Amino acid sequence: MIQKKRVIALGYFDGIHIGHAALMRRVREIGDRTGLIPSVITFDSHPRSLIDNRNVPLINSPEDRAGLIRRVFGIDDIIFLHFDKSTVSMTWSKFIDHLTEEFGARHLVAGNNFKFGFAAEGSSKQLKEKCDELDIGCDIIPDIKYDGIISSSTYIRELLTAGDMERANSFLGHPHVLTDVVRYGYKLGRTLDAPTINMRFAPGVLVPAFGVYATKTYLDDSLSAEESKGHISVTNIGIRPTVDNSEHVTAETHILNFQQNLYGHQVRVEFHKRLRPEVKFNSIEELKEQIQKDCKASTAYFTAFEKNCFAGKN
Repeated sequence: MIQKKRVIALGYFDGIHIGHAALMRRVREIGDRTGLIPSVITFDSHPRSLIDNRNVPLINSPEDRAGLIRRVFGIDDIIFLHFDKSTVSMTWSKFIDHLTEEFGARHLVAGNNFKFGFAAEGSSKQLKEKCDELDIGCDIIPDIKYDGIISSSTYIRELLTAGDMERANSFLGHPHVLTDVVRYGYKLGRTLDAPTINMRFAPGVLVPAFGVYATKTYLDDSLSAEESKGHISVTNIGIRPTVDNSEHVTAETHILNFQQNLYGHQVRVEFHKRLRPEVKFNSIEELKEQIQKDCKASTAYFTAFEKNCFAGKN
């Protein structure tokens, strides 16, 4: 017997952009009004990867997707469905029946271009008709635009690949994020007077353009409240051509004015602006000088950002 009755947002939700945000807000509104549990149903892998064997780089790992939904929209009930051959072969009508019977769906929310079911034969129009037939609620959210362009995961991937982090964040509606457990590295940052924490992008997750970014770093809940606030930082994404030039892509973050050992802690890095591309310097001393310039540039960026926020410009 189904215990929970839910209002559910449907979609893959890669990146959790401003279009997805409209669905999340509607789900919260309906939940507050009706008492239904605000929920999100998504998949553990991108449908296109199995349907047509196409590699689709993801904006976020499933863990970061769930983290954004909880942190930004306050929705804790997140259900990941395993996308396999049985899911691919399920008709759109059967999929809706599955949601009502297995997950207690009493209201569904989807985007205007939502496609689902075998061969993507299900559309938002059919979703609405089926919900009417089952006597459950259904909201179809129109496309959301920014700067005259429909927000989409595809477009955001292009922006991240090009290193246009600020514009990508405008379409996301929040800073792009990477969460990982801090790993042991080569400890070369200490010799550069800039100790770093080392993180990796999960397999299948898109790596933004190589370069140095102004970032904010957030520490996990095992640390004190003071230590868990956002810290100004600089993050290098790439292969460290000056000191290593390996084929392993890493995200190395130097947290300004911070000395604590973070090995084994989960850390979230939020990317705000690409300061410069990754380059190979002629010497370690030249690299050290540039790192100091990067730190000053990141500090200046966030000082200006906070000033604009205070003035109501963001």
